[in-house]
Amino acid sequence: MSDDRLIVALDFPTMDQAIACVEECGDAVSHYKVGMELFYAAGAPMITYLKEQGKHIFLDLKLQDIPNTVAHALMVLSDLGADMMNVHAVGGKKMMEEAVKAVREAAAKAGRPAPKLIAVTILTSMDDEQFGRLNYNNTIAEQVIALAKLAKEAGMDGVVASPREAAGIREACGPDFLIVTPGVRPAGASLDDQSRVATPAGAFQNGSTHIVVGRPITKAEDRKAAAEAIVKEIANA
Repeated sequence: MSDDRLIVALDFPTMDQAIACVEECGDAVSHYKVGMELFYAAGAPMITYLKEQGKHIFLDLKLQDIPNTVAHALMVLSDLGADMMNVHAVGGKKMMEEAVKAVREAAAKAGRPAPKLIAVTILTSMDDEQFGRLNYNNTIAEQVIALAKLAKEAGMDGVVASPREAAGIREACGPDFLIVTPGVRPAGASLDDQSRVATPAGAFQNGSTHIVVGRPITKAEDRKAAAEAIVKEIANA
């Protein structure tokens, strides 16, 4: 009944609230995102719980620091057993290369597959006005594609980007590059703090490999039904 391409964002301040959501969604959801709020509140036990439930996990901590610091942090985080983790692409090629090396070495040492490592491009909450104040020479779309190409050169498995830029990334980075897209809203849903959005089916038509959906599911009166509706929508995408 689930579709692993749908990643539900467990953006909750406590582990109890997150567990309640997972239990309510049941077999409609197989893949969850644990971000900063929940990980800082619950830590490793949240990852252990999800693994015990047979779920896939995207650990969304968006690391960015000097290459050595990011590499050592990822070696520690790799031991938790998440299926996917991320860093900020603006940390640079060297940082991303060291991140890839660290994750693969940790996996080899532990005798397990390496988690997928993806790079955040430009946050989906960013609009043209906000981006303009950063004084980049590129447009948002141009900068996203430039960062995606840099991430691929560094050996990353994919990127996090808006569904609006997915088609350009797919063209620039090829068929096997992961494109994980937040900013996905079913038709008629509130945009909340997102700016560059698409519907679930639209995201996959644009080239996304995974979509991240939070509030349209986690704030729904019937979370399982909301998840099932999205799974149904993307079934043929």
